[in-house]
Amino acid sequence: MAIIDPSSPEASRRMARVRQKGTGAELALRRALHARGFRYRLHVPVLTKPRRVADIVFPRSRTIVFVDGCFWHGCPLHASWPKSNAEFWRNKIETNRARDRDTDRRLEAEGWHVVRVWEHESVDEAVERIAEVVVARAKAERRR
Repeated sequence: MAIIDPSSPEASRRMARVRQKGTGAELALRRALHARGFRYRLHVPVLTKPRRVADIVFPRSRTIVFVDGCFWHGCPLHASWPKSNAEFWRNKIETNRARDRDTDRRLEAEGWHVVRVWEHESVDEAVERIAEVVVARAKAERRR
């Protein structure tokens, strides 16, 4: 299967401008977590070969958060499959999904808990999910 470039130079330029760090969804989540008193590290390389970078990391509770874009990661509710250059985009998004699953599996094997947040999710609900994991894992760690 040949990899085909994005459908036009304009589409290529537009896609190159898409943020990977500091997206609106990520910033809103970070602000809400910080307001609740959580402290964390940002954009931390968590695996090497191939390199994977987590959006938000809570080192003490060994919790990692990824904020996934609906288009790029194939959200089951909001994924859109472009008609132009369809094979390229389907391959790209499916490759992203496979990489996400591989990342989760590898991190969990190393003792991390992975939380994935979709960009469309309610910030309050996402913060609640993350808080439950971080607090529970921190308590468990103190008991050891």
